[in-house]
Amino acid sequence: MTTSPTTRPLPHAPWGRVRQSRRTADKAMRIIAAGFTFIAIFVLFWILGMLIVKGIGGLSVATFTQTMPGPGSEGGGLANALVGSVVLTFLGIAVATPIGVLAGTYLAEYGKGSKLADLIRFINDILLSAPSILIGLFVYVIMVEPLGGYSGWAGGVALGIIAIPVIVRTTEDMLRLVPGSLREAGSALGAPPSVVITSITWRAAKSGMVTGILLALARIAGETAPLIFTALNNNFWFSPNLWGGVSNLPVTIYQFASAPYENWQELAWAGSLIITVSILVLSIIARRIVRGGK
Repeated sequence: MTTSPTTRPLPHAPWGRVRQSRRTADKAMRIIAAGFTFIAIFVLFWILGMLIVKGIGGLSVATFTQTMPGPGSEGGGLANALVGSVVLTFLGIAVATPIGVLAGTYLAEYGKGSKLADLIRFINDILLSAPSILIGLFVYVIMVEPLGGYSGWAGGVALGIIAIPVIVRTTEDMLRLVPGSLREAGSALGAPPSVVITSITWRAAKSGMVTGILLALARIAGETAPLIFTALNNNFWFSPNLWGGVSNLPVTIYQFASAPYENWQELAWAGSLIITVSILVLSIIARRIVRGGK
């Protein structure tokens, strides 16, 4: 049996027949792309290496057990700042998660191509790229000034606003990847859309949605500017009701790094290393969840 001319694969031109100018341009682009990739990797490892070298010197048992030292005093640690950062970060995630998940669900399941959904996506994209200091100023105007002082609640709201667009975008993208046949199967059994979403689509996309929450957590873990205008800082243990200044690691690093005291600078490097490692661990966990643990 002979192959018809219409089904015979077309031969590819050998590389040797390509003009010399194009081969030269291709090699030049390869060299340029490889060069800039090397520069990016070199700068990244340079930063990580500097953090490790300088940060390890400030790590000790006291770093995790003692409170921040006063000006000119020796010793001390970052215990209150570490606990305050954990509280503020998880408070921000607690604010952002229900809003982000429900908004992303509306965009993927109900709104889809409606004008309202397009407007929400546009606003969400603006929030994704908005400077965090503007969000801090916004929360300062609506919460700090009316309530008469700084608080951890205002800091949590500011971090939550930063995390919301990340969760919205990830939730919408993950729900859109769920096959429509699953929704149709649930509807064929007589289940209302709300049951189909909560029992089928959310379960099918839960790994991606959890990943989005972890990425948002890593996004706000090192934010400094919004906390300066909302939670401020405190050299002592914060009040359980979170009113008044709440100690936190990002603002502490900012203050200690610019101080003339050597032990403060060592603690700033140690705090920077702790934040970097924490964000790296969260990113690795998120990637493992996406890949299903493979």
